[in-house]
Amino acid sequence: MSDLGDPVRRVHTVIAAVLRDHVGEPDLLAQVCRACADLLPVDGMSISVMNDTDRREVLYASDEVSARVEALQFSLGEGPCFEAFETCMPVLVPDLPAAIAPSWPVFAAEMAGEPVGAIFAFPLQTGAICIGAMDLYRRRPGWLSAAELTTALAVVDVAVMVMLSLLADADHGDWWLALPEQREQVHQAVGMLIAAFGISADQALARIRGYAFAVGRLVDEVAHDIVTRRLAPKDLDR
Repeated sequence: MSDLGDPVRRVHTVIAAVLRDHVGEPDLLAQVCRACADLLPVDGMSISVMNDTDRREVLYASDEVSARVEALQFSLGEGPCFEAFETCMPVLVPDLPAAIAPSWPVFAAEMAGEPVGAIFAFPLQTGAICIGAMDLYRRRPGWLSAAELTTALAVVDVAVMVMLSLLADADHGDWWLALPEQREQVHQAVGMLIAAFGISADQALARIRGYAFAVGRLVDEVAHDIVTRRLAPKDLDR
């Protein structure tokens, strides 16, 4: 990756080819992400759309490690993607195992057993509005060079463009209705806790997260047990 030429032009050339060959296909975002990942010195990437720490859907994860990183962040309600989303600034951690006092200490501790040496998160913005985040990881620690960072930012712009085009038929307030419900069981479990305890959605999700952390499981796994009646809402308080 030492001779990138014009990084932005290279990204646009690759994406133009992807759009030409795959426009209108339901997995267009995945096609774009795969092409973009090949332009960067990373081992995996993911794209998520968000409106806060409680409403987040992963639209693409390139591999099992990326999927695990995303699931862990959602379970804990913290991590680099949340920081990038909340601050509207890139979060660049070139040596995750050696990172000192990150803003997400629990996530960093949980990542100790994962094959992730560096992680980079970028907000997906349109104007002043942030609609999600892009996470990149690689197994070995190391910084992105200036040219590679420029490439990553160009990839972010392309991802935002594609996401907006996919959601163009939905009103701004109805974006979530246009998204695939990858965490449908989490939403169902939250609804069951709301009905059982008469609490808010935020409080219900917090209880699920707290229980999941206490027993060393992911929120998605606990939600599945609640929805399938293997775990009763009252069991979360034990």
